[in-house]
Amino acid sequence: MAIASIADTPVTTIDPAEAAHFGAMAADWWDPKGSSAMLHRLNPVRLGYLRERIDAHWGLDETGFMPLAGKSALDVGCGAGLLCEPLARLGAAVTAIDAAAENIAVAYAHSLQAGLTIDYRAGGIEGLGSQRFDLVTSLEVIEHVTDPAAFVAGLAGALAEGGLLVVSTPNRTALSRLAMITIGEGLGRIPRGTHDWDKFLTPDELIPLIEGAGLKVVDTRGLSFSAAKGFVISDDMKLDYFVAAVRA
Repeated sequence: MAIASIADTPVTTIDPAEAAHFGAMAADWWDPKGSSAMLHRLNPVRLGYLRERIDAHWGLDETGFMPLAGKSALDVGCGAGLLCEPLARLGAAVTAIDAAAENIAVAYAHSLQAGLTIDYRAGGIEGLGSQRFDLVTSLEVIEHVTDPAAFVAGLAGALAEGGLLVVSTPNRTALSRLAMITIGEGLGRIPRGTHDWDKFLTPDELIPLIEGAGLKVVDTRGLSFSAAKGFVISDDMKLDYFVAAVRA
């Protein structure tokens, strides 16, 4: 079954207001000029970092077309599937969950149009039970949950032995407040109310949560903005950053 609900399981990390906010954007999530336009601009950079970490973790040839063939992937907080479809095209058997059922419905419909089989589920990380995945991703999600420590524990619990976890999130800095809220939301480039700056996690806060969940951080990298190139991967983590981890 390609679409399911796990919403009847005990949920401790979903914020209903956040789910409603993102669910309201479901209809135009795939429109590169719509409310999720910023995610469309971020996606190629996010995929570039993921591909780099996948190749490094499994010792793969960076020129291969399907580096995730034979592997399972879980995307947590998948929205309408912007990351899931590329992961499926890279060869993964993809499972994806989101707190907003509206997003899951749009994601499932889009995957059918694309001819892709993705196991979409509405609900939270707590509903996965004993399932384990080779690759677990959760990009720009942890800043929207009610309990970051429990959320990270859930991500760690979903990671198979020998697997790879990649998380990204905005840093709580003056730059992120200016760029994402004052300018981004203030000028309408990002829907108002998308971010709560006080819920952003610094690397010094997120990394101990990951390590406390029994994982070892193997890479941290910044996602910054260049006037000449747009969004780029860099060593500057003041705006947004990635953390890659494996089982300790």
